[in-house]
Amino acid sequence: MKLHEIGSEIKRLRIQKNLTQEELATKSGISRVTLGKVERGELGNTSVKTLDIILSNLNQEIEFKSNIGFGLPNLDELK
Repeated sequence: MKLHEIGSEIKRLRIQKNLTQEELATKSGISRVTLGKVERGELGNTSVKTLDIILSNLNQEIEFKSNIGFGLPNLDELK
């Protein structure tokens, strides 16, 4: 997932779990305004820790992926 896609994915997951922005923000210890900015892709100075907390409340986690190959699938991914 690309950095600019994180916000829309957080929004999709939040809606899928029938949570309002207010509910997820409260669970995550952030303001609803901050969560709204994150969902719109306005990450600004949002820390990785904050993203991790939000994603944790959606039962997700941050995963690192190599960008070697410039987005082309490797042999394992083609199986």
